[in-house]
Amino acid sequence: MSNVAVIFAGGTGQRMNSKTKPKQFLELHGKPILVYTIEHFQRHKDIDGIVLVILESWIDYCNELVEKFRLTKVRAVIAGGDTGQASICNGIKKAAELFGEDSIVLIHDGVRPLIDEATISADIECAKKNGNAITVTSAIETVSLTDDDGKICDIFERSKCCMARAPQCFVLKDIIAAHEKAAAEGNKQFIDSASMMRYYGHELYTVPGAIENIKITTPSDYYIFRAIVDAREDSQIFGL
Repeated sequence: MSNVAVIFAGGTGQRMNSKTKPKQFLELHGKPILVYTIEHFQRHKDIDGIVLVILESWIDYCNELVEKFRLTKVRAVIAGGDTGQASICNGIKKAAELFGEDSIVLIHDGVRPLIDEATISADIECAKKNGNAITVTSAIETVSLTDDDGKICDIFERSKCCMARAPQCFVLKDIIAAHEKAAAEGNKQFIDSASMMRYYGHELYTVPGAIENIKITTPSDYYIFRAIVDAREDSQIFGL
C-alpha cells in the first residue's frame, strides 16, 4: 500500500487580488507558495508520490518549478477540471493509475503551505486504521446557525465543534467510488471531500492539526504566512 498526496491548485485567486499570477504561484523569499506546500510532502518519509492538479495554462511553468526545486516525488502534473471537485476527481484517478486503488490518498490544498510533518504522519496512521482521516482544528469562536434573514437560529457548544481543514485522507477506491456516485447524480457538488464521503454513508475520523495550517486565500492570509515563516527562520538563527 502506497501513500500518495494529491495537491490541487487550480484556482485563479480572485480574492487575493493578484494581477499577474494565481495565488499558488505568488512568491515568498523567491519561492512560490505551492512549492512550500509540496516540500512538506516531498520531505516526508512515508509519502511515496505526489500528483499535482494545476490550471492547464500553468502546467509548463509548474513542471519548471518541479525541476528547479528538485521535487522528485512529483509523479504527474495534470490539468484540473471546471470545479474544485472535478479537479480532485482528476487527481485521485491519476493517483490510482500510478499507485493502485488500495493506496491511501492525502488530498491537500496547494495554498496550505503550513502543514507539518506530525499532522501528515497522524493522518496516514488514522487512515490506515479507520479508512479515512480528516484534519481538524478546534473551534475557537462561537459557532451559530443563521437563517436567510440573518437571524440566529441556534448556537452550538464550542467544545463539540471543529473546523475541517486538510489533508483529508481516504483509501483511493473509496473516494473514487464517491465521485462516481456524485457524477451519476448529475455531478452533485459538495463543499469538500469530507462532506461528500459523509453524504454517501462513510463514518469519518478526525485528526487534530495545527491552528496555523491556514489556507492562503486573501492578502491578510499571505501576511500571516509570511510572518510565521519569518518567525520560524528567526528562531533558528537566534536559537529562540
